[in-house]
Formats: sequence, C-alpha cells, structure tokens
Amino acid sequence: MTADTTVDSLLDDDLLSRFRDRAARYDRENAFFADDLDELAERGYLRALVPAELGGLGWSLADVVRAQSRLATAAPATALGVNMHLVWTGVARLLHDRGDDGLDFVLEEAAAGEVFAFGISEAGNDLMLFGSGTVADPQPDGSVRYTGRKIFTSLSPAWTRLGVHGLDTASADAPKLVYGFIDREDPDVRTLDDWDTIGMRATQSRTTVLDGAVVAPDRIVRRLDPGPDPDPFVFAIFACFELFLSAVYAGLAERALALAVDAARARTSARTGLPSSEDPSVRRRIAEAALALDGVPPQLVGLATDVADGTDHGALWFAKLSGVKVRTVETARDVVDAAVRVAGGATYFAGNELGRLQRDVLAGVFHPSSDDAALNTIANAWLGPVQD
Repeated sequence: MTADTTVDSLLDDDLLSRFRDRAARYDRENAFFADDLDELAERGYLRALVPAELGGLGWSLADVVRAQSRLATAAPATALGVNMHLVWTGVARLLHDRGDDGLDFVLEEAAAGEVFAFGISEAGNDLMLFGSGTVADPQPDGSVRYTGRKIFTSLSPAWTRLGVHGLDTASADAPKLVYGFIDREDPDVRTLDDWDTIGMRATQSRTTVLDGAVVAPDRIVRRLDPGPDPDPFVFAIFACFELFLSAVYAGLAERALALAVDAARARTSARTGLPSSEDPSVRRRIAEAALALDGVPPQLVGLATDVADGTDHGALWFAKLSGVKVRTVETARDVVDAAVRVAGGATYFAGNELGRLQRDVLAGVFHPSSDDAALNTIANAWLGPVQD
C-alpha cells in the first residue's frame, strides 16, 4: 500500500473479520499470531510510522493510536504484540522529525521488512528505563556484550531486531545505561518456550536470554546515566509505549461494549417477556460504560498530537503519559466488567469472546506504568519529590 493509505482502508472490515476469527484459535491453541503478522506486513502496517521518503506510510502518532484501537477491536493480542515494533519505529520517527538521525537505521530496516521487538522488561526491575539488571560489557572494538534475561518479549517467534538496555559498570564513565539493537542471528540469544498465560496468549511474549549477545558499535544508540534522564530518546520511548499500549486497551473496551449491546438486544427476560435492552439496570450499565469510554479516544489522540508537535507540558509530561495509561486500562477493565454482567453466564465459557476479553484486559495492570508508579509520578509533578 502507498503513503496515502488510510487507517480504515488498511484495516478494512474484511481484514478485521479474519483477525477476529483467528484470535479465538490463537487463544485456544496458545499460538503466535503469525498469519495476522504476515497480512499486516504485506499491507505495510509495519511501515506505518516510517516517513514516505524512506519507503513508509508516513502516518502520524495519532494515526497509529487510532489504528491500534481499531485493530484491537478484532484481535487485542495481535495489536499488543505489534505495538512493540511500532514503539521502536515511533521513537525513531520522533527523533528523525527533530533532526536526530541516530535511529534512522530503524526506519530504513523497518521499511525493508525487519521486525523490531522490545527487550527492556526484567523480572523484579521496577526501575524499567531508569535501571537494568542486565550486564552491558564494553569490548575493545566498541561493541557491547549483553548478559541477562528480558521478560515479556512480545513477537518472540518473529522479531529480527531486539532493542535492549543494560548497565555498564566497567567503563571510565560508568555507571551508564547502554541501549542498542541485537540481531536475531546472534548465537548468544536464546528464546525460552515459557509463554502460557491466561490472556493475551497470541503475543507469545517469551523470556529472552542474553548470554553475551553482541551489539555492534553502529547499533549502540545511547549511553545514559541511570535514573530519570531528560534525553529525548527516553521521552520518546515512554511516550510511544504509553500511548500505543493505551490505544490497544481502548479498542478492546470498544469491542466489549459492542458485544454487550448485542447481548442486551438478543436476550429476553422470562419474567417480563421484554428484551434486556429495555431493562433499566441493563440500560444504566451500558450507558455508564459508554460514558466512561467516550472520553478515552480524544485524550489519546490529543496527547499523541502534542507529542508529535512538541507541545511544552514541561514537568507534567510524564504525569500526563503515565496517567492516561492508568485511566485507559482502568476504564477498559470497568467496561469489560459491565459488558460481562450484561451478557451473563455465557461469558464464563473459555470460547466466548467476551470471556477472552475479560482475560486479555487483565494484562493491562502489569504493563508500566503501574497505578502506584503513575500516582508517584503525578504527585512529584505537582508537589515536588519527597525530601530525604
């Protein structure tokens, strides 16, 4: 597809129907969304954020927010998995638009068909971008060897490039967090077959073991001090991650609400002989869910536009981004819960779509930022940090 491709034309109704049918099978079989990924790649979706002059679709961050929500109405796990590729291309795009070409190779390789994954999360590491338990060992030729374990590596069966970070404690300027990109062909990268979860099963976000995996000198993209850092690279990762993640859960909730409406119209009360859609309590549940969900998309699109435009929110930026993630996920969980209550006991069966959405939406609480971390960030933004 060409650079004038729209969200609705790329993610057309026929594609969403196919993806929705596959989503049930992927969940049942605990299988990777391979066919979905092939279709998305063929249509150019993995090039969405690559500028047109570099061979991409040239979409904006706001376009991708809309697209990820639309995709998640059919296949939330597919959308969540693709998110990680979109985060890296989003980071590269934001830096490119600000005159920093240090990650242009990400855009060029994405245009050529490479698939990027996110190797940041580590068991027990609640510092996330601000620290790492992975060892980044500098080599004489300027390369870096990474040793450690990365968890929740979505796209594990398919990625060809893995963006990682680790801590260098050996260099003269240590400690430094070192960010770089590993090739799939590296013999010191192992992927464990350990993904057996209750939801978002098709992401196949398996554990990645780095046994001294090498990042070449020209693929080292940042050396930063541990802890919060004003570098635009860190901001871009955080912004793209929170916005695209939130978009997935917004789309999931939109589908749950539509299923609740269908169920309310289809069910008839044995007591009154009337459809559930005329029951005041059902109407109230659906109205409250719709009211809450209605406020989410404008927030996400507005913040995505502000990020792309370089709007100055100053010290409130991280509070706004972490806050919209927590609000969106909590809203999605409430909407799904209301939908399940409207649709009734059929949703308790494993093959029911709403039952699957109920399991999928739970994953939202495990993604950063957690509600505790977000509240701490917001409190610091408004009140300043607590004094030692």
